[in-house]
Amino acid sequence: MKNKDGNRLNTTIIKQHSVHKCEIKPGISLTCITTDKFKSGCLTINMLTPLRQETAALNALLPRVLRRGSKELKDMESIAAALDSLYGVRIEPIVRKRGEVHSLGFYADFPDDRYIPEENNILEKTIDILGEILTSPYLENDTLSEEYTNGEKANLIDDILAVINDKQGYATNRLLDEMCIGEAYAVNKLGSEKEASTITPQALTAHYHDVINNSRIEIIFCGSADPKRVETAFKSTFNSLPERPNAKVPNTEVIYTPQSDTPRRFKDKLDVTQGKLVVGFRMGETMKEPDFPTFAMLNAIYGGSITSKLFLNVREKLSLCYYAGSMIEKYKGIMIVSSGVEFANFEIALKEILDQLDNVKNGDISEWEFSSSKRSIVTSAKAALDRPGGIEELYFDSSISPTSYDPIKLSEMVEAVTLEDVIKAASGIRTDSIYMLSGLDDANGGGVQ
Repeated sequence: MKNKDGNRLNTTIIKQHSVHKCEIKPGISLTCITTDKFKSGCLTINMLTPLRQETAALNALLPRVLRRGSKELKDMESIAAALDSLYGVRIEPIVRKRGEVHSLGFYADFPDDRYIPEENNILEKTIDILGEILTSPYLENDTLSEEYTNGEKANLIDDILAVINDKQGYATNRLLDEMCIGEAYAVNKLGSEKEASTITPQALTAHYHDVINNSRIEIIFCGSADPKRVETAFKSTFNSLPERPNAKVPNTEVIYTPQSDTPRRFKDKLDVTQGKLVVGFRMGETMKEPDFPTFAMLNAIYGGSITSKLFLNVREKLSLCYYAGSMIEKYKGIMIVSSGVEFANFEIALKEILDQLDNVKNGDISEWEFSSSKRSIVTSAKAALDRPGGIEELYFDSSISPTSYDPIKLSEMVEAVTLEDVIKAASGIRTDSIYMLSGLDDANGGGVQ
């Protein structure tokens, strides 16, 4: 492959692995990524539900409570002992938000039994424990434990409230609260304190039965085991689960244009010394036929890499921001720019952020910027492929995408993206909302407008 200067780009990123996909039973899919590159493997069990305010906290709490104990392994100490006997297998709750898909389940990593001569079934034993935790929870009078529910509910509320300690993440969440009001995407993956505080063991038990019996389940495995071995283990473990032939990946509503012709503005004041400026954009008509490789290039050029326009101009050259970067939620069709600024620089930084987007729309992109952005994407892809969890995340994202794609080929396809592709994708982007977080003593601050 050559760039526009005729120089060959080193974009070889694939490490040899194979991918096998099958159905454990209708509505329960398995993706096996087989590789002998690592000394450990990982797998995830992901139950997919629509992202909704009324169930978000229930979804976030459920795997935490299930992880506390099962019918046979009644408490965390028993589970820990069982995992320690398998040379330190780790099983943790996992909750993810992709577009308006809310995924809950478990992440497990385990030593590859090729390296433990006296053991040849660590994989099967790990899957058995996962199955026990998921399908045979610890119950008291047919209800999830009140002690476990209340304990994990308190931990969940602490985590929800702790978001404010990360001011960058807090500012982004506040932007989405306002920008996507009335849309499911505004819902936090952990839910809200209000919803979490009202959860009872009875309500959580009812939700468990609904999710375990009706949701689509995506299983992702990455390791050296033969796919048939993995498939057989899961079919045995999940034999008791019902078929769900109509279970689909939940849809994500894509809104192409902003609610208002004029960008909406929102401001908060907190006890902070560094301001936060977050800008939300709608991707426009390009989302009708989303081109993920082009989105990756657009983001890298604009603000998603250390050679991007936002980093080199707004941060380095003009020193308007402590940091400035962009990200694209490719399933929802939203782009977000997040930055840290002096209170007095809100407006000038905002103008420069928007001017740099205009430069992308106008094709004011040098050959160096273009080729550097491609190299940045390849470097990020290599980093993801250098750990089992990174590979798992790539294939999980692919499994829930409304547009079918191979995550490895997606990285390779970036090489074929042209300047014209990027300009076309950028042309429909419109500014939707602007959020500013300022200090209590900032004269330019104010309440939400």
